[in-house]
Parts: sequence; C-alpha cells; structure tokens
Amino acid sequence: MAATIIRKDSVDFLKKLAKNNTREWFNDHKELYTAAQTNMVEFAGALLAEMNKHDHIETTSGKQSLFRIYKDVRFSKEKVPYNNHWSGSFKRATNKLRGGYYFHIQPGGSFLAGGFWGPDKNDTQRIRQDIDHNYEAWHKMLTNKTLAKTFGKMIGDQVLSAPRGFSKDHPAIELLRYKQYLFRHDFADEEVLSPYFIKKANETFKALRPFLDFMSEILTTDSNGVSVVD
Repeated sequence: MAATIIRKDSVDFLKKLAKNNTREWFNDHKELYTAAQTNMVEFAGALLAEMNKHDHIETTSGKQSLFRIYKDVRFSKEKVPYNNHWSGSFKRATNKLRGGYYFHIQPGGSFLAGGFWGPDKNDTQRIRQDIDHNYEAWHKMLTNKTLAKTFGKMIGDQVLSAPRGFSKDHPAIELLRYKQYLFRHDFADEEVLSPYFIKKANETFKALRPFLDFMSEILTTDSNGVSVVD
C-alpha cells in the first residue's frame, strides 16, 4: 500500500495564502483549502496509526489532531485572519503517560516537536525537585544517543535567575531554570513532500520516547517514588 503523503498542492496552498491572507481570497479559493485540509487530515491519521504501534495516543483521529487554520487574532500582533501553516498535536493517553507531540507544516519552516509546552506549577515544581536530587540521571537521559542525535539539546523558555527555593550556584542551575521542556527537529520542504516523510516523522516522534517516559515516571510519582496516579 502506498504511503500517505503530504501533497505539493497542500503546501502550495499555504504559499498562496501567505500572499493573499484575506477573507475574500480565502472564500474565493475555498476548494483549494478543502482539498489541502483533507490531505492533511489523511496524513495525520496515517501518522497516528503508526504512532499507536509504539505509544498509546489519546487523540482519536487525524481530524481531531489538526488545528484550525482560522487565526485567533486577539493574541496576535499580525491581524491576518488565517494561519500560514498546518499544525496539529497528539496527546498521550491515560494519566500515566505524560507529554505530547506536535507537527507544524509550513513552507520553509516545517518541524516536529514534543515534550511539555505549558506544565502547571505543580508539575514544574516536581520536575525541579527531581532535577535537584537526580541531575546526574537527567544528564544521562538528555545525552541519550538517539534523543540527542535526533533533536540536539532541550529547548524552552527559562526563568531569568534561579527559581525560588534553589541556589544560583546549583550544579544543575541551567536545567532548573527551564519552565518548558521541549525538543524540536526541523525539516526541509523536500523532506516534507517525500513519500518517506511519514516514516521519518514516526521515527522522529519515537526518538522522543526516552524523554517522555523519563518525565512520565517523575510526574506520576512523589519524591519517594510512590505512585500518585491511579
């Protein structure tokens, strides 16, 4: 069976939209949007099926994973009505499997990412508590060969100084300063349009598992290693 691909016209639609980001143009070319959206839903669904072979995903379908192209201009400096990219996410299932996956398809700016975008204050405190006591284990995890080769270094917003309750001289201060815990892998347009992209995307997300499983263990136990979830 042929792999589900992202078609060139689905990416070309984004290029045209970037140049004509108005409701009038969008409504006049609605058939281009519909065809491209259908393609992206099919791709996301096929990727979801592959991911469920090695992880347990709560997201039920490609359609559910795909974000709306309509832009919420209330929180944006650019008041154009539509996003110039396709994007979506997959959430891991059950309270024991934490973290998520994100895909972003945009001409000249496509990437896959995953991790923890906006952990609540309790999760952040638990993570920092673990870094404080187990930073050598964190170093070992972050230098995992597959993880590091695929994504490089962990990224994410950081507080400017030491978080409250931690010394600025802590040997793991750089890790303690994180308030997001993310990994990202960029892709060229030709890679996105390749018939092998779905395989590559699945492999990329799978490479994130050492980190997600490590974090899940932390966030589902207390400081004594006792489970705090059902």
